[in-house]
Amino acid sequence: MSVTMREAPAVSTSRRVIPDGRYPFSGLLASEWTKLRTVRSTMWTLLATAVAGIGIGAIATAATAARWSRMSPLRRLSFDPTRVSLTGLLLAQLAIGILGILVVSAEYSTGTIRATFSVAPRRSAVLVAKAIVFGAVALVSGEVVSFVAFFSGQAILSGKAPHATLSQPDVLRAVVGGGLYLAVLGLLALGIAAIVRHSAGAIGTFVGILLILPLIVAALPSSIGNQIGRYLPANIGVVLLSTRHLGSSFSPWVGFGVLCGYAVAAIAIGGALIVRRDV
Repeated sequence: MSVTMREAPAVSTSRRVIPDGRYPFSGLLASEWTKLRTVRSTMWTLLATAVAGIGIGAIATAATAARWSRMSPLRRLSFDPTRVSLTGLLLAQLAIGILGILVVSAEYSTGTIRATFSVAPRRSAVLVAKAIVFGAVALVSGEVVSFVAFFSGQAILSGKAPHATLSQPDVLRAVVGGGLYLAVLGLLALGIAAIVRHSAGAIGTFVGILLILPLIVAALPSSIGNQIGRYLPANIGVVLLSTRHLGSSFSPWVGFGVLCGYAVAAIAIGGALIVRRDV
């Protein structure tokens, strides 16, 4: 008795497989966005950025308004209400910089960077995705803080001292520049973290560039210090937040271009080191 054997129908096992090292960049962006919004450090550092940027600006403008009637004519002549209301951004820069550092260094500290690079072997693409996601968050946060600080500061000054409006020359540029300054400075910090890899070392380097380096330059002879000082990120920030030209400094947008160059260079060096070094 013969038994007819029928071949079982072939089961299709085909599936969409993404070749190793060719993961879609949109997936990297989504991954980095998930990481950034689900860690507590993001909320706390953005909160610190807002409190410093808005709170310190309000205190500075309130103090200025209180002593306006006792100010000398020379100080009144050089008074810049826009810059005073944005004073807090020069402290908020530390908070946004720390967040930029943690975006990279936190994964090295916990060892999760190994899992990230296992899933996405294109290490340079991972760093670019981190920079894009963090840069977008920093830009939106920075602009919100800058505009709120400006409007609250001018409301405090109104009726007590001269105040500014966005329609006045260079005022809108300074307020928008405040948010841009925070975002690019945060990206510079992110690049430093990619180079150093350790949170403490990266924070120390970042703080040194912002706070210690200007003190060293100030101790130099003025003929040398003025030429070097114009390249410092902190001085570039002061010029960008002001509506008046300050001494031998770069113009606001030229200085901003220099700052962007620093950030791009730091991220590029960090990306090259990430590719070459072991995790």
